[in-house]
Amino acid sequence: MPSAPLRVAVVCSSNQNRSMEAHNILSKRGFSVRSFGTGTHVKLPGPAPDKPNVYDFKTTYDQMYNDLLRKDKELYTQNGILHMLDRNKRIKPRPERFQNCKDVFDLILTCEERVYDQVVE
Repeated sequence: MPSAPLRVAVVCSSNQNRSMEAHNILSKRGFSVRSFGTGTHVKLPGPAPDKPNVYDFKTTYDQMYNDLLRKDKELYTQNGILHMLDRNKRIKPRPERFQNCKDVFDLILTCEERVYDQVVE
Protein backbone atom coordinates (compact mmCIF):
# COMPACT_ATOMS: atom_id res chain seq x y z
CA MET A 1 0.00 0.00 0.00
CA PRO A 2 1.58 3.33 -1.05
CA SER A 3 1.98 5.90 1.70
CA ALA A 4 1.47 9.64 1.40
CA PRO A 5 4.64 11.71 1.03
CA LEU A 6 6.15 13.16 4.17
CA ARG A 7 4.88 16.73 4.67
CA VAL A 8 7.75 18.97 5.74
CA ALA A 9 7.77 22.57 6.99
CA VAL A 10 10.95 24.61 7.35
CA VAL A 11 10.74 27.70 9.56
CA CYS A 12 13.02 30.67 10.22
CA SER A 13 12.22 34.19 11.36
CA SER A 14 11.51 36.00 8.07
CA ASN A 15 11.07 33.17 5.52
CA GLN A 16 13.99 34.52 3.52
CA ASN A 17 17.39 32.90 3.86
CA ARG A 18 17.65 29.61 5.76
CA SER A 19 14.08 28.39 5.37
CA MET A 20 14.03 29.21 1.67
CA GLU A 21 17.37 27.52 0.98
CA ALA A 22 16.14 24.40 2.78
CA HIS A 23 12.83 24.65 0.89
CA ASN A 24 14.74 24.82 -2.38
CA ILE A 25 16.99 21.84 -1.60
CA LEU A 26 14.23 19.61 -0.19
CA SER A 27 11.88 20.44 -3.06
CA LYS A 28 14.56 19.52 -5.62
CA ARG A 29 14.92 16.16 -3.84
CA GLY A 30 11.22 15.42 -4.16
CA PHE A 31 9.94 16.30 -0.69
CA SER A 32 6.54 17.88 -0.14
CA VAL A 33 7.83 21.02 1.57
CA ARG A 34 6.64 24.47 2.58
CA SER A 35 8.60 27.22 4.25
CA PHE A 36 7.60 29.88 6.74
CA GLY A 37 8.70 32.69 9.01
CA THR A 38 7.54 33.42 12.56
CA GLY A 39 8.32 37.12 12.88
CA THR A 40 5.77 39.91 12.95
CA HIS A 41 7.43 41.42 9.87
CA VAL A 42 9.99 40.38 7.28
CA LYS A 43 13.34 41.96 8.05
CA LEU A 44 16.22 42.19 5.60
CA PRO A 45 19.60 43.83 6.17
CA GLY A 46 19.70 47.53 5.41
CA PRO A 47 22.45 50.09 4.92
CA ALA A 48 23.36 49.83 8.64
CA PRO A 49 22.71 47.24 11.37
CA ASP A 50 20.17 49.54 13.04
CA LYS A 51 18.38 50.32 9.74
CA PRO A 52 16.89 47.06 8.43
CA ASN A 53 14.44 46.94 5.54
CA VAL A 54 11.11 45.89 7.03
CA TYR A 55 8.23 44.47 4.99
CA ASP A 56 4.81 43.03 5.69
CA PHE A 57 4.45 39.29 5.04
CA LYS A 58 1.99 40.19 2.24
CA THR A 59 4.83 41.82 0.27
CA THR A 60 6.01 39.63 -2.61
CA TYR A 61 9.65 38.70 -3.08
CA ASP A 62 9.48 40.53 -6.41
CA GLN A 63 8.28 43.73 -4.71
CA MET A 64 11.11 43.48 -2.15
CA TYR A 65 13.61 42.87 -4.94
CA ASN A 66 12.47 45.92 -6.90
CA ASP A 67 12.38 48.11 -3.78
CA LEU A 68 15.98 47.23 -2.85
CA LEU A 69 17.10 47.55 -6.47
CA ARG A 70 15.71 51.10 -6.45
CA LYS A 71 17.22 51.94 -3.04
CA ASP A 72 20.80 50.78 -3.65
CA LYS A 73 21.49 48.22 -6.36
CA GLU A 74 25.22 48.05 -5.63
CA LEU A 75 24.84 47.48 -1.86
CA TYR A 76 22.16 44.80 -2.17
CA THR A 77 23.97 43.06 -5.03
CA GLN A 78 27.23 43.04 -3.08
CA ASN A 79 25.70 41.67 0.12
CA GLY A 80 23.76 38.97 -1.78
CA ILE A 81 20.24 40.10 -0.86
CA LEU A 82 19.15 40.60 -4.48
CA HIS A 83 20.45 37.14 -5.39
CA MET A 84 18.59 35.61 -2.44
CA LEU A 85 15.33 37.38 -3.37
CA ASP A 86 15.72 36.25 -6.99
CA ARG A 87 15.99 32.64 -5.78
CA ASN A 88 13.03 33.08 -3.45
CA LYS A 89 10.68 34.45 -6.11
CA ARG A 90 11.42 31.39 -8.27
CA ILE A 91 10.24 29.14 -5.41
CA LYS A 92 7.06 30.93 -4.32
CA PRO A 93 5.48 34.39 -4.61
CA ARG A 94 5.82 35.72 -1.05
CA PRO A 95 6.91 34.84 2.48
CA GLU A 96 4.38 33.13 4.73
CA ARG A 97 3.89 33.25 8.50
CA PHE A 98 3.79 29.88 10.21
CA GLN A 99 1.20 31.17 12.69
CA ASN A 100 -1.26 31.78 9.81
CA CYS A 101 -1.00 28.26 8.39
CA LYS A 102 -3.60 25.64 9.34
CA ASP A 103 -1.93 22.75 7.48
CA VAL A 104 -0.63 19.67 9.28
CA PHE A 105 3.01 18.62 8.85
CA ASP A 106 4.79 15.37 9.64
CA LEU A 107 8.09 17.14 10.29
CA ILE A 108 8.80 20.76 11.21
CA LEU A 109 12.40 21.96 11.02
CA THR A 110 13.29 25.22 12.75
CA CYS A 111 16.42 27.20 12.04
CA GLU A 112 17.12 28.62 15.50
CA GLU A 113 16.05 28.13 19.10
CA ARG A 114 13.82 31.20 19.39
CA VAL A 115 11.97 30.17 16.22
CA TYR A 116 11.47 26.72 17.74
CA ASP A 117 9.96 28.36 20.82
CA GLN A 118 7.60 30.41 18.61
CA VAL A 119 6.52 27.30 16.67
CA VAL A 120 5.82 25.38 19.89
CA GLU A 121 3.71 28.29 21.20
